[in-house]
Amino acid sequence: MIIVNFTHPLTDVQLAQIADMTKAEVTRVIQATAQFDDQQPFAAQAADLVAQVDLSPDEWQTTPILVVPPALNFIAALVLAELHGRMGYFPAIVRLRPVPDTVPRRFEVAEVLDLQGVRDAARIYRKV
Repeated sequence: MIIVNFTHPLTDVQLAQIADMTKAEVTRVIQATAQFDDQQPFAAQAADLVAQVDLSPDEWQTTPILVVPPALNFIAALVLAELHGRMGYFPAIVRLRPVPDTVPRRFEVAEVLDLQGVRDAARIYRKV
């Protein structure tokens, strides 16, 4: 499985947590840190960010990919829309959370969210 990480670098502990939760071997981590200019439109910057990820169109569509989205909600929404366009479905994403009572602050993997599964389940609420 490839992890595409749009936030802070992942630690070995976090990678082990992801492998344990997904029951899949992490074969590659692609780091694509989001640094946006607040004075410029975000949609084009999100497209440029995803374009930096070194995956072919075939790889986007056929390789098991897990995404750590950017922390800023506007950027995360745009990146997920961009990824859906390239992949043909919503990717699963990793949610990180702070470890309680740690100094310095550390983060752990809270859960892996199946966005396509959530989307598919929500279709029952669509009016025909």
